Amino acid sequence: MYALDDTIVAISTPVGQGGIGIVRLSGPESLAILQGLFLADGRGPRRPSSRCLASHRLYHGHIVDPATGRRADEVLAVYMRAPCTYTRQDVVEINCHGGVAALREVLGLCLAAGARPAHPGEFTLRAFLNGRIDLAQAEAVLDVINAETSASLRVAVEQLGGRLSGHVRDVRRRLVEALAHLEASIDFPEDEIPDRDVGADLAAAADALCELAREAERGILYRQGARVAIVGQPNVGKSSLLNALLRQDRAIVTPIPGTTRDTVEETISLRGVPVVLTDTAGLGDSDDAIEQLGMERSRASLARADLVLLVVDGSRPPDEADCRVAADVAAAGRPAILVANKADLPAVDRHAAVLPSAPLARVSALTGAGIDALEERMLETILAGPATPGAEPLASNPRHRDLFRRALGHVEAAAAALAEGLEADLVAIDVSEAVTALGQVTGETAGEELLETIFSAYCIGK
Repeated sequence: MYALDDTIVAISTPVGQGGIGIVRLSGPESLAILQGLFLADGRGPRRPSSRCLASHRLYHGHIVDPATGRRADEVLAVYMRAPCTYTRQDVVEINCHGGVAALREVLGLCLAAGARPAHPGEFTLRAFLNGRIDLAQAEAVLDVINAETSASLRVAVEQLGGRLSGHVRDVRRRLVEALAHLEASIDFPEDEIPDRDVGADLAAAADALCELAREAERGILYRQGARVAIVGQPNVGKSSLLNALLRQDRAIVTPIPGTTRDTVEETISLRGVPVVLTDTAGLGDSDDAIEQLGMERSRASLARADLVLLVVDGSRPPDEADCRVAADVAAAGRPAILVANKADLPAVDRHAAVLPSAPLARVSALTGAGIDALEERMLETILAGPATPGAEPLASNPRHRDLFRRALGHVEAAAAALAEGLEADLVAIDVSEAVTALGQVTGETAGEELLETIFSAYCIGK
């Protein structure tokens, strides 16, 4: 997988019926393979020869089986000469008709001409190995492909452009300089070593790593989304609230208590954060076996939620059933918002006591009053602070978050050792570990096993 002297080929568009499909090659024999298969269009002396295709120019013609002379497909082909390509190798892209048979036919001819099938993510891996992008940028390619909202796409595109890498390199460079000073003082104790405030280096690195870890925690929500459970006793308007948040009638709503007997899930976007809303069966007492199963699923949704909306009927005083549900919410230990529904009716101002630890939002699922304010409160709670438009986080990858935390732990340990007056070599051990952890973000210290794990998640052809 790490050999760069062979030529790889893959279908780089989803297999199925479509207007176009692309077969991509990368490697030293890319041009020769295209020249052996491509018959350029044109008549008379102006007809371009497949032997002299200009780089980065699109040509119309046909892919021809050299063994039989049969035309496999009418195509647009482009040859891109290294290093100005995605992989920094010679690259060829053949734009075929988007049918399965045509793409497989062209792919088969490329394989017969000497290319080998590409592994998942191998084109992007070659871009990384050839120094065109670092590892954080390579991972951002997959995030761009998988982005489900405009905000998550912006985060991924910024990371692809090197925004995160720049911050990581700044922190790592400072730690490397501190480590060099420590190692010089260890290796040359008799010599005069220029003064350097290693404690200041460690403090600055710790602050930066704390911020990067926080940014990554927020970014993961943009990337993976959050789960919100809507809970409450029967007939307080949980399904109506789901419909109001969705702006459509998704859940069945009737005046009959216990209409919802199973969980209903739908996804919305709160300013770019994907949020899975789960409407749950009413929590209460019942001898009905089906209702009991529904309540079990409600409690399971409550346990795995990132945020809980505890819905009560704001037009009547809270009762024991509301308090029992609130106790379940408190026991789950999840962030919660107390939603007093039916604000279109005369209000009873006694609901805050049901769950004192949670903020209170008054809404009318019937008229839509208060829904926008509730969404803002939901987003602030999910992101653990005021949601600022356009303030997308630097990072969004759980792997990066874990590495920032690991590096921070080593920096804090080094700072503690330095403050205690321990030997420089003991301080240097933790600084070195922090440098290694940050190198795994951008790829300077990434081993083969890590690369295989990362790139195996990519699709073939990317």
